[in-house]
Amino acid sequence: MLKKIKDSVFIGLGIGIMVPGILGSIVWFLMHRYPFLAKADLLLIACIAVNAGLLHYFFKLNKENLGRGIISATFIWAFVFFFYKINQ
Repeated sequence: MLKKIKDSVFIGLGIGIMVPGILGSIVWFLMHRYPFLAKADLLLIACIAVNAGLLHYFFKLNKENLGRGIISATFIWAFVFFFYKINQ
């Protein structure tokens, strides 16, 4: 199914923003629901790190533009996490 995705930077950017966003939302909910996870910021970093696996997979399929979009989204998420940590 993933092999049929068009090789576009914007589609890669969408995938790279959506996947960690969904995972991050779940982790955010769990961090606020369970007090022992309140300081577990490594879980949020793991949500962003999922993009590395996606990046590797799409580069393996020779879909470089998708990979470029995903790496761009990874940098966006890294900046979001950085500002989250500064404001905490």
